[in-house]
Amino acid sequence: MDTFLSILQGVGLVIIGVLLFELIIFFHEGGHFICAKLSGVKVNEFALGMGPKLFSFKKGETTYSLRLLPIGGFCAMEGEDEDSDNPRAFNNAKIWKRMIIVVAGAVMNIVFGLILMAIIISPMKVFGTSEINSFSPKSYSANCGLAEGDKILKINGYDITNEMDLMYAVAKLKVQDVDGTTLQIYKEDAANAIVSYYNTLYNLDSYEGLSEKSKTDMEAQCYEYINKVNSSTTKDEADKYYKECCNIMASAFSDAQPKIPEITERETRKRFRADMLVERNGERVELKDVDFYTYTQGDDTTPKHSIDFWTVGKDKNFFTFIGETGSRTVSVVRMVGDSLVGLVTGQFGISDVSGPVGAASVTVQVAQEGLKSSFGDAVMNIVYVMMLISVNLGVVNMLPFPALDGGRFLMLIIEGIFKKPVPRKVEAVINGAGLVILLGFTLIITFKDIFQLIF
Repeated sequence: MDTFLSILQGVGLVIIGVLLFELIIFFHEGGHFICAKLSGVKVNEFALGMGPKLFSFKKGETTYSLRLLPIGGFCAMEGEDEDSDNPRAFNNAKIWKRMIIVVAGAVMNIVFGLILMAIIISPMKVFGTSEINSFSPKSYSANCGLAEGDKILKINGYDITNEMDLMYAVAKLKVQDVDGTTLQIYKEDAANAIVSYYNTLYNLDSYEGLSEKSKTDMEAQCYEYINKVNSSTTKDEADKYYKECCNIMASAFSDAQPKIPEITERETRKRFRADMLVERNGERVELKDVDFYTYTQGDDTTPKHSIDFWTVGKDKNFFTFIGETGSRTVSVVRMVGDSLVGLVTGQFGISDVSGPVGAASVTVQVAQEGLKSSFGDAVMNIVYVMMLISVNLGVVNMLPFPALDGGRFLMLIIEGIFKKPVPRKVEAVINGAGLVILLGFTLIITFKDIFQLIF
């Protein structure tokens, strides 16, 4: 029975994913369609899906169809791809109307992304900010000059306006080898060792026999000495506080305690490190070489990192909800733009790019992850991925590249400057070449995604 329910849930999630993807296409092509109709341009067919028609009907001058393959759609306008004598043809419309029609698809994708973002954040009771409230006991960034009350403005030059910007900027950090003999690294090790030793004592059977006051005092001592370690000016001072703290905690036990481990220095260490700009007491302060908590898990030796502090929350009300929806959607647009720049400049490689197969794989993965808690969480995870796809589609489509809406918009700008359209044959060759490049790139990415799925 459980297996049957799991299959039903899986099928349901696939259907939801397909419907959401087609909804993204509907918004995109719907933007072209609505603006074409409002501009008096004749639309011959509005289709969802590609390939053979499943069914269609005609209303007025437009055929509306649903096609077999749920991988796209189109809004076929009279005079769009070849000149037409029809006065209501796309090629005969005023240039400003054509410009609006061309950009409408991308704009509607952003609008749909805005709607999905509102759905995603609606369950939240509090919104995170970029202002630091407190630090994790194992925090590395606290050893590097970051302080409570700091409002983070930039990470490695990337502007931070909300929690989403903060998470993206930290997520894109690359691990690097740093000097392992510095005071900064030693303080990180000492603070981390205090927490590790506390956890060792916590797991002893005799810990349960301590009074509640002793337990509270031990935890307070842990935090107090971590702060002393963080403010140390020499390695000897940091080491002194580390050992002093461990001895005080161990003294609460009557039986023998685990030996306090020595902190071992190494010439190089792995760290996720960044330069930051923060606002502190109304002034801007630049912080160099801020480390984020770096760790490995089990047998996996690949370094990972996390944000090692908590931020101040923003209460949810109508105005903060609207503001946060808009702000986070803008953040996603910026992420897409930053990722495209990173791809061009070599910061990101082909391995970081996903096509339709990769997007489908990610959608399945996040859905499965969500199912661990509830079906609703799985759906919300899919909605989040679809929001990213919708905004991506909107931004990428407006790139000034042949065969994309942005390329067509560029042609219209050229027509506006020179007061005559680019010759159809020239435009066809340019768009054809662009389409071949796009299809080739998509093919490469698809093969890469399939290879990663198999191997």
